[in-house]
This record gives sequence, C-alpha cells and structure tokens, in this order.
Amino acid sequence: MVLQITQQAKERMIELLGYEDNDQLRLRLGIKDESCNGLSYTLGFDQNYDHQYDYLTNINGIPVTIKKTDVSVITGTTIDFKQNMMGGAFTIDNPNIVKSCGCGSENNPSQRQSVSEK
Repeated sequence: MVLQITQQAKERMIELLGYEDNDQLRLRLGIKDESCNGLSYTLGFDQNYDHQYDYLTNINGIPVTIKKTDVSVITGTTIDFKQNMMGGAFTIDNPNIVKSCGCGSENNPSQRQSVSEK
C-alpha cells in the first residue's frame, strides 16, 4: 500500500468533505519541497486529476490522488489526525526520509511532518 490513513484522520477527512457540496473531491497529497528540515507536504481536496501524471487510489475509504513522481517518496507514509486543547492538525509520518546535508543537520525519519488545517 502506498499510504496509510488512520481511523482518526479518515473520520476528520469525512467530516471536512461533508462541508463541501462536491462528491467528486479526492484527497490530494503531494510534496511541495525538500530542504535540510525534510519535506514539505501539500494536503487538500481536489477534483482535478490527469491520468498521465497522477496516481489514483482509494485508501481506507478515502479517494486519494498523488503525483506519480511523488509515489516512491510517499510510499509507506501514514497520515494521522491529532487533536489537543489548541485544536487539531493532520500529521504526516514518512519513514523514507533519512538524510543529512552539508550544513550538518540530519533529517530523522521518526520526526513527524505536520500539515495544519486552514
């Protein structure tokens, strides 16, 4: 499986999709950029896709779109939703990211990348 979506994340996504009046929306996960601090992700809903460039799948009941060029980096990633007193956020845990750079920082695969809701 390319990606895992936890039950908490699934429930929040279904809730967010319920606010939209569009049954064609899909979750789109992408890589925005890569730096010493790891990857920046994009996460949102989108109805547009191109079979030539996008990988379409259904994960845990959620329709998902990922750019084909991002699939190898995203494979094995888990999307979760964490709620606390300050609100909630989706977290993205990508175990594939292990690297260090010339500035001396190292990207630890156990660190979570967080994508806040808008």
